[in-house]
Formats: sequence, C-alpha cells, structure tokens
Amino acid sequence: MKEYLGSQIRNVALLGHMGCGKTSLAESMLFLGKGIAKKGEVERKNTVSDYLTEEQARQTSLSTSLIPVEWNGCKINILDTPGSEEFIGEIDNDLSVVDGAIVVIDSTKGVEVGTERVWEALRERNIPTIILLNKFDKENVKPGQVLESVKGLSKAAVPVCLPIGAEASFRGYLDVVGKKAYIEGKEAPVPAEYASKLDDYIMEVSEVVAETSEELLDKFFGGEELTTEEIREGLKNGVASCDVFPIVVGSAIKDLGVENLLQLICDLLPAADAKKTIKGQNLKTNAEEQRPVSDDQPFSAFVFKTIIDPFLGTINFLRVNSGTTKGISEAFVPNSDATAKIGQFITLAGKNQINVDCFHAGDICAVTKVGELATSYSLCDRKSPIKYPVVELPTPILYVAVVAKTKQDEDKISGALQKLNIEDPSFEIRRNPETTQLLIGGQGSTHLGYILEKMKNMFKVEVETSDPKIVYRETIRKTGSAQGRHKKQSGGAGQFGDVWIRFEPTEEVFEFASEVVGGSVPKNYFPAVEKGLQDCLEHGPLAGFPVIGVRAVLYDGSYHPVDSNEISFKIAASLAFKNAVPVIKPTILEPIMEVKVVVKSDYVGDVMGDMNKRRGQVMGIDPLPNGKQQITATVPESEITKYATDLKAMTQGSGRFERHFVRYDEVPEFLIDKIIAEYKKEN
Repeated sequence: MKEYLGSQIRNVALLGHMGCGKTSLAESMLFLGKGIAKKGEVERKNTVSDYLTEEQARQTSLSTSLIPVEWNGCKINILDTPGSEEFIGEIDNDLSVVDGAIVVIDSTKGVEVGTERVWEALRERNIPTIILLNKFDKENVKPGQVLESVKGLSKAAVPVCLPIGAEASFRGYLDVVGKKAYIEGKEAPVPAEYASKLDDYIMEVSEVVAETSEELLDKFFGGEELTTEEIREGLKNGVASCDVFPIVVGSAIKDLGVENLLQLICDLLPAADAKKTIKGQNLKTNAEEQRPVSDDQPFSAFVFKTIIDPFLGTINFLRVNSGTTKGISEAFVPNSDATAKIGQFITLAGKNQINVDCFHAGDICAVTKVGELATSYSLCDRKSPIKYPVVELPTPILYVAVVAKTKQDEDKISGALQKLNIEDPSFEIRRNPETTQLLIGGQGSTHLGYILEKMKNMFKVEVETSDPKIVYRETIRKTGSAQGRHKKQSGGAGQFGDVWIRFEPTEEVFEFASEVVGGSVPKNYFPAVEKGLQDCLEHGPLAGFPVIGVRAVLYDGSYHPVDSNEISFKIAASLAFKNAVPVIKPTILEPIMEVKVVVKSDYVGDVMGDMNKRRGQVMGIDPLPNGKQQITATVPESEITKYATDLKAMTQGSGRFERHFVRYDEVPEFLIDKIIAEYKKEN
C-alpha cells in the first residue's frame, strides 16, 4: 500500500444495529477497492473483518476491525464496529478518532434500537454522517416505510439515491444529483417510470442544500433552479457541518450501490486533516494546546484500541495526530512517563499486516509488541510533549462472579483477565474482600459472555459463573448499656478486665469515646477496649456481616493491679457488646444504588411501575431530546442484579441505565430472616 497525505485520507466508522450488514459492506468495499481478490461471507466465516473465533461462531462483530480501502486516489480507513449496544465502550473509542461515519440500516427492518443508539452518539459528537439503506435486494423491503423511519432520525436526512426496483428485482439506483441511472453497476438511461420521482427528489435535495448558505437560500426561494455543482458543493458543506445527512441505497452482498458510497465518502466526508487542530495538554506548561494536524509538526499520536494476539503479542491501533512516522524508532508515553521502543509502524486489514513506508498526519496505523502502550494512551516527541484526553468509558451495569473450573486454572484466571482487560478496558475486574468472590463487570450478558468465551479460546481457562453476593451490613437501632467482665484464674498470673459500655446509633461507621472518671479503668487500657470492639464488630450478631453506625462510650469498669492486661480488656469489650445485643436491637442494612434510567416516553409508566415492585423510590423524571426521559431512582442492589437484562426486555432493547452506590438502608423486617438463612446456608 502506498503513502497517503492527510488530505487524501478518510477515517470512517461503520455503525448500525446488529445484523444490518456492516461486515458484508466492509468486505464489499475491500473487494471493489481491489484489496482482496475474492469476497468472503459472514455465513461462511471467511470475511476479513470478522476474523475472531468468537465472531465467526456468533456471526456478528464483537470487536472493531480496521479495513483500509484505496479508492480513486483516496485511502478510506474503515472501522467496522460491533453491532451490539453492549460494546459501547469500544464504539466510544472508535468515535474519538474518526472524521465521518456510515450508519447502515437493514431496509427490511428500518430504524432499529441500535440505529437510534449510534445516531445519538454521532450527534453528541457532531460527526458528519452518510446513511446507507442496505439489503434492498431482500424480501419484505418497503421503500416508503424505511425512508419514513429514517426521516424520524432527522429531518435533514435526504435521499441522494433512489432504488431501481426492490427485493429480487433490485437492480441499481438513481443518482438524484447527477440525474443518472446505474443498473447492475453500469450507467444507463433513467427509466421512464422514475423520471417524475427524480424531479421530486431533486427539489427535496435542493431545498435542504439551500439552507446551508444564504446565497443558495435566496436563489432557491427566488424560484431559480440550483445547478448540479451548487448542489454538490452545498451537500459537501452541509455534510461537514452536520446540517445534511445524505441517504443512499444498496446491497453489500451484490455490490450494488457500494461504488457510489465509496465515491461519496471521498467527495462528501471530511479529510483527515480537515480538523485543523486537535486539543491536548501541553506537558511543559500544563496548559491546553491545540496541536495542528500537519506533517510539519512534531510527532504525536493517540491509541484508541489495543488487542492481544497470541503470536504477535500486543497490537496498538493509533491515529497520527501530528507529524509523520518516518524515522520514529522511539517515542515518549506521557501517561506512564515511559519511553516506548517502536520496531515498525504498520496497518492492518482485519488480522492481515500491511507494510507502509510512512504514515502522515491524520492517518490510522498500528504498532506491535510495545508493552508501554494501552488504550487511551498518547505517544509523542519527548521534546514537544502532549497528552490527549482519555476517552471516558461507561461504568459496568452487570456483574458476575467467576471461579475456575479446575484447580489448574485457578492460578491462570487472574492473569488471563488482566490481559483481556488491556484489550477491553470497558470491563471491570475486582475481588470483593468480604465475599472473596472474583467479579467481572460489563455492559450486559453478551459483553461478559464474549470476555469469558475469549478467555477460554485464547488462554484455555474455563470458569463457572454465579450471581454476586450482596454485601450487607448490620447496625443497631436503640441505645443500651452492658457490662463485659472477663476473669480467668488458673494458677500464676491471671486475666481480669471489667468494662461498662453504652452503645448508641450514629451516622459514622464507628466512634469510641470515654466518660470514665476516677480511674476505674486506667487510660492505658482504652486502646485495648476500642480494639476489642472493632474486632467484635467485624462479625455482627445476626448473620456475621460487619457492624456499622455504632458509637461506644466506655463509662465505668474495674481492673486488677496484677492480673489486668490488654488482652483481658479486649475480651471484656467484646463481651459487653454481646451482652448489649438484646437491648440495642440489631438489624441488617442493605446497599442502596442510585440508578438513572433513560427510556422512550412510551415506556416511562412500565419502568416506574417495575421500579416500585423492586422496592425502589423514584426521585425525579427529566425530559431528554428525541422523546426520551431520564428516570432517577434509588433501589436496593439486591433488586437490580440482573436489571440490564430485565430493562432490555421491558423496553424492547431501547432502555439503558447507569448505577452507583449511595448509602446503606435498613432491610424490611420481613426479609431479615431470609437473608440470615441464606448466609448461614452458604457458610
């Protein structure tokens, strides 16, 4: 592959609902660009993009692939992204480095939940977008309905292509702007039955394009017809400013309309150097720096994806933000204050390496076996250090506990998960010290299933999964006092400690105070009393959960000048708490989470009703754009361990939520016995 300048490069993400045909489209683009001699098929598990065992087994993309396509003097770096919304962390990283996007829609289904999700992500980031209505050759295509569903995404979505035929008779498309027909990939006269339709759509495109400039608007409303060149220029400007979203049609399987899409990517989507500067932090001044996207600047790059290859080791995908890779054998990594040795910069098509002499500012490339790099890290010239913003990833919403199936795998499980976490930083690994469970958290069952499947395939580690144990607490509800007296005499030096302690509820985790007067308990034994209480409170009287919210006041006691010692007073303190239990009314506390649920307005009632059934309390409802609402509620953690799956079922996959711990609250009386019984059964 030859070198390309930033002005010749287009960095484009392929996005859409699962099964819309993104991978088939990437395969068609690569084939038409002569990057491969023969097309693969998803069903035959031989596409360039879906090369992972897990992807081939499920016949869906689970990880982003880079597909560089050469087309008419341009290099299009295509990022074929996962279709499942559970891989939003991966998509967020991809969108941090692209300048344009193709939203692929299955024409037999129209706009789906995944379409809406990626559309929102693109609009939040203001990324120029082209919409492809794919699979026009399939059964049950209703052109009018699918177009209407796309209009629901944006009124600025306008068809620049019209299908010629549909289903089995789909043969090609009409180029609305060029007023030409393309049938079976070749230019042809416009069929007579489409002539009037063409005029209508030219008018629609002209109206949308006219709104991109005052001059065109005046001309259009003055009754003058916009020229083809004016429409093309208006489209380009409108796409760049996200005021126009062209709609094209095609069939990736039959390669129909794909050449047109490739040319529109080159003509309409911004070049890699169109964004004149990229924001970062100047590490010499700690001030914000706008680094120009130019070959003339010092080298800098941003890592947006990391994969672990069994043979090549770590592969880091990066976008060159400034300078070129020519002559770069080492670079500074500001995130870890390390120097990375770089053997070679390459590009990849799926898993296939492609050598290129030099990558210019704006291009996407990769490096192998550079252990100092990870996703969201920066790479730069040490003399001109810059650190680019880290991509904020969503927090996990579903956790599972994992345990190795065999003794042999116990030692390998932690290392395997750590390596996979380098590849996918959007999932979390943590050991719960109280339950001793090893937990992994992600965005849903598909996300976590993929991680565990990959661990089995790549590292030969198999695990069993279970629900995470809820971390309860115990506390007291009443104030009460009790004596703790420890006396042991067995010849020689004995043990003696005697304390009176008052226990009170408090907002703090634990407080200790003394009201002893007259030296009934010497001050040097106070720390022993406090330590004895702390040790005792680690395992509560009801189910053995740690006790919190206790204020202990030592107010009286006695000692023996010979037999008293620290251990005696520690034991006496724990006896005092145990003796006070009938009076201070212990109870169990459960963790309460705050959840923010985003749903379409149609589902608000269902979600709120369901939240009430989960013992949740709705705190507020806030309107969001596009007819959505955000419901904020507090709910016991035990009630939402599988909420990710339940919410998906309740909202037909359109709902999403985030959660975080806020406090502990008392468990209702009717649940206490059940919790105690479960705990004793496990232990």
